[in-house]
This record gives sequence, structure tokens and C-alpha cells, in this order.
Amino acid sequence: MTGQSRFPAVRLGLDRFSGLYIWALFIVIFGIKEPSLFLTAANAHTVASEQAVGGFLAIGVLFALVTGTYDLSVGAVANLSTIVVTWLIVTHHSDMWLAIVAAVLVSALVGAVNGFVVVKLRVNSFIATLGMGTILAAVQSIVSGNSQPIPPTSTAWSNLTQISVGGFQIVFVYLIVLGFIMWWMLDYTPMGRYMYAVGGNPDAARLSGVKVGRYVWISLIGSAAISGAAGVLYASQSGPSLTYGPELLLPAFAAVFLGSTQLRPGRFNIWGTLLSIYVLATGVQGLEYMTGVQWLNNMFNGVALILAVAFALWRQNARSRTDRREVTSEVTVGEDRAVSETTTNVGTPP
Repeated sequence: MTGQSRFPAVRLGLDRFSGLYIWALFIVIFGIKEPSLFLTAANAHTVASEQAVGGFLAIGVLFALVTGTYDLSVGAVANLSTIVVTWLIVTHHSDMWLAIVAAVLVSALVGAVNGFVVVKLRVNSFIATLGMGTILAAVQSIVSGNSQPIPPTSTAWSNLTQISVGGFQIVFVYLIVLGFIMWWMLDYTPMGRYMYAVGGNPDAARLSGVKVGRYVWISLIGSAAISGAAGVLYASQSGPSLTYGPELLLPAFAAVFLGSTQLRPGRFNIWGTLLSIYVLATGVQGLEYMTGVQWLNNMFNGVALILAVAFALWRQNARSRTDRREVTSEVTVGEDRAVSETTTNVGTPP
């Protein structure tokens, strides 16, 4: 029996778990300042459910970014999905589940078109999806007649997101289930590994036999489908809206980039993203309780996005410098060894 532990040591340093420490700090500070508002079960339940749709969108953004692809159309896709599902249920009296499937399929079709433009026409994903978002805004106006749709009134439609599970709206449970599914797929399946390979170095992936275009296409379809599901859930939870989608785009990107500095630094990951969503939401909620102003959400998410990207780039550059130093050190050691062997051989008599 040795004195060594049977279990690997868990490092809880700031490089991986700073989000958890900041979250705890927020809870302590705002709990002391506004205990009657902040330290309540109702507040926790509200934050959890209100951020669920944003969490879906963030996972959609992440699914595309894993392959190095930007999808700036996720907000517009969610908005279109909201309008489509509401229009089918209210105007055409479609079955609720058929309308939901149709809305998600329409969203996936948008992702397929994005994939065609990016992969086949070789348009930069940033430009392609930005343009698609503008096109979808026009399509949405055509479908809705540029007027606020009437929300469905059935109990089944409301219960889709608002039924309570352990005090939380079930939409929060959907987010956790989606998180587990996407985590398993990205980390434990060949498709997930190929997608990370494409995002890390597409040329090396291509030389290794990975069909880069196929996985970029898949990532955009998946991103749009998840965004479409987010749009359906938003319609059930908050009612149809013509303008909410673009407002959720920046928080989604902020959460994904901030999440790439957490748990598995330097890698877009599901749990880091979800952690970041709720750290940001807790900070915003606490500041709003303390100050009473409503503009903090945009400022908080904007600052978080800038700092997260800056920190990720700094970490990447630091890692590159470390790798170069290690390579240089290995080359130097190899040269010294070669010189030593040469000197020894020269000094040895025949």
C-alpha cells in the first residue's frame, strides 16, 4: 500500500474555475446588499427559467463555433421559428406538435442554406450568416404581416414551458437535458471529435481524411435547428415577438466565449458556456436590484464579450510562446548532445 492517493488531484485554480468563484462572490455581495430580493427561491427560479432560451441559443452558437464557423443568424432564426409556430397554430389551427416540428424543420432548412453558401459558394461564415439574418427579418415581416401575432391560448401550449418541476419551469430542465446531450455528442462521439478537429486546424483535418465541408455544414444545420427550438420555447414562455431574437445574439456569443475560458480553457465547451450564462445573469440581476436601472444587461454582456475574447486570445498567444520555447529547448538539447557525441568520437583513437 503506497502513500499516494488513489484518486487524481482536482485543480481548482482560477485558470479553470474563476467563473464559479465570481458567481459565489456575486451571491455573497448581492445577498448582503439586497437579501430580501436576491436571496430567495423565487429569484433563483426566475433567473433559471428566464435564461433557458438564451442558453439554447448559446448552445446553437457553440455548435457552429466548434468547427470555426460563426452563425450570426441564430437570433433571426429563433425569431422566425416563433412566428412560424404561432402562425401555424393560431391561423391554420395546426396540431401543436406538428407546428413545432414544422418550425424546427424550417429553421434547419435555413441552416442548410447557410451551409451551402459557406461550403459551396465559399462565402465567409460571418458575412453569410449576417446576410441571412437580414433576409430572415424580411421573411418574418411577410409571414406576420408586420403585426404582432396573437399567441395560442391552449393549456398544452402554456404547459410546454411553464409547468413546474421542483419549483423550476420545465424549460430550464429542457436546457439541462440539451446540455447533457450536446456534451456527450461533442466529447464522446467520433462526430464531435471531427468537429473539434475541423475547428482547430481545418487543413490538418482535411489531410487526415476528415470531410471538412461536411462537418461545417452539419454544424450550421444543427445550430439553426437548436435556435428554432429556442424560438418555439420562447413563444410558449413569453408569447410571440417580432424583435427579441437579435437582442439575444450578443449574450449568446458572450456566454460561449466566456465559457471557453472555464473548465476546459481554450476550448468551446458546453458546461463552461452554461456556467457563464448564469454567472452573467446573476451579476445583471443583482446590479438591477441595487441600482434599479435596466440598461445594465447590454453593458454587462458587451463588456463580458470583449474581456472573454481578449483573455482567450491572450491565453492562446501565451500557450504558443510556451510551445515555441519548449521546441527551441528541445532543439538546443539535441544540438548539444550531437556536438558532445561528435567531440567524443573525434577524441577516441582508432
